[in-house]
Amino acid sequence: MTVESFDPKSVKTAVSDADLARLLAGAGQLDTEDFGFTASEVAELAAVSRHPDVDWAARSEGLSDHAATALIRLFTLAEGAFSSWQAGAKSPVIPLAAALKRRGAYPDDLTRWIKANTENRFLPYGSLMDRL
Repeated sequence: MTVESFDPKSVKTAVSDADLARLLAGAGQLDTEDFGFTASEVAELAAVSRHPDVDWAARSEGLSDHAATALIRLFTLAEGAFSSWQAGAKSPVIPLAAALKRRGAYPDDLTRWIKANTENRFLPYGSLMDRL
């Protein structure tokens, strides 16, 4: 495990195609140390993995069901692996899961898997206050 830091100047509000491609590559390497990310990628991608202003709800609309599920698994595991990716109730897992539910494509066993692999109590549903 690596130690990383968060640079507030690196805050992004959109997920670029390049960032999405790197995240999806990492999602394909969940059994690899640090998901195949370099230390600099971990730091750079923290900006899109935890900042509340990143619009994952909009970005999820263009993702396939498989890609959205893969990203849910990546973000769930990455919160435990990288302290700079811990997002609590602002995790990208929440809008990605909501998009799959809207499509009727949410896998039956995904909630059980998420709960077994995270300490983030907000996954996959989000904060009750945000849902009111």
